[in-house]
Amino acid sequence: MNPDAALAVGDPSFAAPSVLGLILDAPLGVQLAIAALLIALVWSVTVIVRKLIQFARARKEADKFEKVFWSGQALDELYQALSQRRNGGMASLFVVAMREWKRSTETENGQPAARPMTGVQDRIDTVTNVALLRDVEGLGRGLTLLPAIAAAAPLIGLFGLAWGLMSAFQGAAGSDLASLASVSPGVAQGLLAAALGWFVAIPAKIFALKFEVERTRYAARLRGFADEFSAILSRQIERAV
Repeated sequence: MNPDAALAVGDPSFAAPSVLGLILDAPLGVQLAIAALLIALVWSVTVIVRKLIQFARARKEADKFEKVFWSGQALDELYQALSQRRNGGMASLFVVAMREWKRSTETENGQPAARPMTGVQDRIDTVTNVALLRDVEGLGRGLTLLPAIAAAAPLIGLFGLAWGLMSAFQGAAGSDLASLASVSPGVAQGLLAAALGWFVAIPAKIFALKFEVERTRYAARLRGFADEFSAILSRQIERAV
């Protein structure tokens, strides 16, 4: 029977090292890799939680606005209510489009112009496009961190693994009684860094793809509303001509 195995079985004080013990006893390179991965984990979790809340709020506001908009309320009344506060999403598109329409089709005293100015439709489309891009850009702000973490974390983990293996075999080479027991802590420390790298990378990659899909869907939803509302204002302009 292997003497090391006999010692492990016969000695009641023998116990496998804890994760914290492995980290504290690890070489400097492995500790740096693990520290970097823990920082990356905190960053990615922070971004994920913030974006989950931000996307949920954007969907809720869009649902609320669509319900009010299609309820039959007068556009002027809705504009007066929304123009007094800060808006985002569909409400923002509605306000900027209505503001441009009123500026172009009304005189300075608020009375309807005798004839709308030419190019009104183009200006409405321009301001709504700018508002749409600004809103979608706001949802995407900070998302580039997740793909970066997903790409870098496994490499940092491999760096820790290589350093741990190198330190383990260097220590074993300098010992006259090299055994599995003397090599296994270094191997375990390196494997811990590698596993932590994938533990950080996989959720970051999954949520990066999820948020990109949601942002694309949200942009398409805003674009659909912008086109519908532009058509409504276009009919209003044609009647006023």
